[in-house]
Amino acid sequence: MSDTNSKINRAVWMDIPVADLDRACKFYAAVLGCEVPQDSFGDCHFGILEHTDGNGGCLVVKPEEISGDKGLLVYFNTDGRIRDAVAQLIEHGGTVQEDIHSIGPHGFRAVALDSEGNRIALHSNTDD
Repeated sequence: MSDTNSKINRAVWMDIPVADLDRACKFYAAVLGCEVPQDSFGDCHFGILEHTDGNGGCLVVKPEEISGDKGLLVYFNTDGRIRDAVAQLIEHGGTVQEDIHSIGPHGFRAVALDSEGNRIALHSNTDD
């Protein structure tokens, strides 16, 4: 965990439940434009969201925990490429629930379901 995470950030990690690890890793790699390598510890297999200098998370095979369109809403950083991220989301099996829209002085977001059925938000400071 980076110093920023341990001293400043309130949210430091996320586990995202998935049904199909290969599909979810491809989805998040395309949408977020980052590496999502797979790893394992004991009998637990997971995909790790790239997080060298910031908050991180992993994709964990737990289909029974997928909550769909309710519960926490995690915002993923797609700054400067939100339109491409939404296009990748659709191409890789996601579904847009709320298209790109302004959230006032806080930038722009799109709300969607990922390839596994989890509700997520894509965020950018611009609508590019």
